[in-house]
Amino acid sequence: MPLPYSLDLTRLQSAYATGALTPTRVVEDVLADVDATRASNPVWIDVAPREVLLAHAGEIEARRARGEPLPLYGVPFAAKDNIDVAGRPTTAACPAFAYAARASAHSVQRLEAAGALCIGKTNLDQFATGLVGTRSPYGACVNPFDARYISGGSSSGSAVAVAAGQVSFALGTDTAGSGRVPAGFCNIVGWKPTRGLLSTRGVVPACRTLDCVSIFALTVGDARVVFDLARGHDKQDPYSRADAPLDERPLARWRCGVPRASQLEFCGDALARDAFERALERLAAIGAELVEIDYTPFLETARLLYEGPWVAERLAAIGRFFDEHPDDLHPVTRAIVGSGRKHSAVDAFAAQYTLQALKTRCAAKLAAVDALAVPTAPTIYTHAQVEAEPIRLNTNLGWYTNFVNLLDLAAIAVPTGFRADGLPAGVTLIGPALEDYTLSRLADRLHRASETRLGATRFTLPDAAPGDTAPRKRAVALAVVGAHLSGMPLNHQLTLRGARLIESCATSAQYRLYALPGTTPPKPGLARVGSERGAAIEVELWSVPVEAFGSFVADVPPPLAIGSVTLADGRTVKGFVCEGYALDGARDISGYGGWRNYVAQSS
Repeated sequence: MPLPYSLDLTRLQSAYATGALTPTRVVEDVLADVDATRASNPVWIDVAPREVLLAHAGEIEARRARGEPLPLYGVPFAAKDNIDVAGRPTTAACPAFAYAARASAHSVQRLEAAGALCIGKTNLDQFATGLVGTRSPYGACVNPFDARYISGGSSSGSAVAVAAGQVSFALGTDTAGSGRVPAGFCNIVGWKPTRGLLSTRGVVPACRTLDCVSIFALTVGDARVVFDLARGHDKQDPYSRADAPLDERPLARWRCGVPRASQLEFCGDALARDAFERALERLAAIGAELVEIDYTPFLETARLLYEGPWVAERLAAIGRFFDEHPDDLHPVTRAIVGSGRKHSAVDAFAAQYTLQALKTRCAAKLAAVDALAVPTAPTIYTHAQVEAEPIRLNTNLGWYTNFVNLLDLAAIAVPTGFRADGLPAGVTLIGPALEDYTLSRLADRLHRASETRLGATRFTLPDAAPGDTAPRKRAVALAVVGAHLSGMPLNHQLTLRGARLIESCATSAQYRLYALPGTTPPKPGLARVGSERGAAIEVELWSVPVEAFGSFVADVPPPLAIGSVTLADGRTVKGFVCEGYALDGARDISGYGGWRNYVAQSS
């Protein structure tokens, strides 16, 4: 029996705040649903024992009672079974490979520290090799909308668990598209971050130079909260990206690149083509100027992944096990990984030179647009079709995904409604590295314009973003000046309450901004001083649902307060201000124009 409530973060945290739900109750309900569905769909490889989960839930409730801030308080999640969770087995969908994880992966550690509850480990294409979700000795996950069809892979179980409403979010991995194709087939969001922003320490590698930890969620906002909490430089991961500011450009009107019509591939699937054409109409309706680009260099890059020597990196990841346990590998996995032996070191260097040239060509195409929009997959196949042609059809599914990590790009897959046959359709937005936040804003707009339900549940998106055509609840416009800005340490306090970014703007020239000493995390204070001494200070304007505004204000610590702030265009809105006593001895940083510039230039 599906859960009678939605596990999207907005609704779940609201239910916790009112006492309608507790983490203990949610654990009991999730386990009951998992037990009821495991026989019909092999989503889960390992589920933590009931007594362990209930003990964890009790600990989280006690931490909250002590006043500990827990942005993911009691949020249930799943981890793909090539990601370590302390005390649980990691199999990579190969029982002979299994080992007991002594420590959790870096991303799991961060999420559990924020109050999230890991329910268990999910099924996958063995050793994360595949986009179909059928290459597992534990069984093939079935599509939650039609059991005849595949769920997509390799992160099959993670995607289905989210789509079925059994967890709020799930971690997957993405090397060739495994964090995007299953999202497209399951009507959920698949966030493939810029390479290295989420540490891959504690992840069984596929291609270490390309692997990403990905996030499956019901909404873009939920995925962004998880992304913010999971990311962070990991000194123990040589591929972890040093902390860098993520750009978020306000785009009222934006240029969206799409492949030339002659280069679009749907493998003969007219319903997939129709669905993408409708998605393009929605993109235009939300402000996108559609620009056709030459997709050729992206396709040439995609072919390098499996036709070039990168397949040898998969062999390097499991080489000793591959040699000693050939019969324990899925036949298709064995054939693909084994093909890596044919490539030489000379081949590897030649491919690197080719890739560098392709990066230059692709960068020139992307420079002309703000984002690239492609179908998440060209078509969807039945289990019978994949069984008959396992390699060729898998290759087809990577038409729009295989190049992304080779080119060091960011991508987010979002649902865009349903095809005429009732199966989900989706679009992936792609942009340069570190453009994750800008992509998320555009992806959220597209998701909301598509008016689709959350995964395979009966629930719809929570209150719509400002400016959307969908009905929305009343909201308070709030000017944010410091640690609550997008990408800053306290931004999750807004997004968890369903707040949405409206625009980046500035105050009137009547304010001064100060760096407050001794605050954790560091915070600024905004003070109104009048037009003679004042300056315009950069702010973000957020829309906060009325029903969540009170709890947000209650969490604002002194000397900060919520007062009235006048914007450059004359509007007066609620916003962060600072009590005067705290400004004595504080550094005046108004010359930086805003908190974000100050932080960037001070680091």
